[in-house]
Amino acid sequence: MKRDPIYGMMAEFDSAQALLDAAHKTYQSGYRKIDAYSPFPIEGLADEIGFHHNSVPLVVLIGGIIGGCTGYLMQWWMSAVDYPLNIGGRPTHSWPSFIVITFEMTILFAGLSAVFGMLALNGLPMPYHPVFNVSRFAMASRDRFFLIVFSSDPKYNAPQTRSFLETLQPRSISEVPS
Repeated sequence: MKRDPIYGMMAEFDSAQALLDAAHKTYQSGYRKIDAYSPFPIEGLADEIGFHHNSVPLVVLIGGIIGGCTGYLMQWWMSAVDYPLNIGGRPTHSWPSFIVITFEMTILFAGLSAVFGMLALNGLPMPYHPVFNVSRFAMASRDRFFLIVFSSDPKYNAPQTRSFLETLQPRSISEVPS
């Protein structure tokens, strides 16, 4: 009989403080690929599960630089190379007149890259996620708190991870099938 691969091991907790304490102990025990789910934001939870790196500012910076360069080069190409016009003795490459559009393109590209970068880095849209296979996970949007240790974690070993999660005194522990 073939078993489905396991996505991870999930523990259910009754309170936000219990989840916060469990996340801290799990991270301190050496598990690095963990995630937490709660019905509302919990201050400090991201730090407890080791989520410190955020790539969205870098994506926005790159998008803004690309937008600014695009705006400036587009205007330069149009006025100096593609269709140069001598109007009132103004030079064809008049950079002060390019500032407004360059600024607007920087803001536009930075804003769009923020939205699409955030969606891509969060893996959205995600119509299916393996945690939905656990029936008790429906309570995550109401009044329950969940901590999952992914099977891709180097320290993950199903029996040892289960026994570790039992020491955290959760309400229940479930295997999450892929």
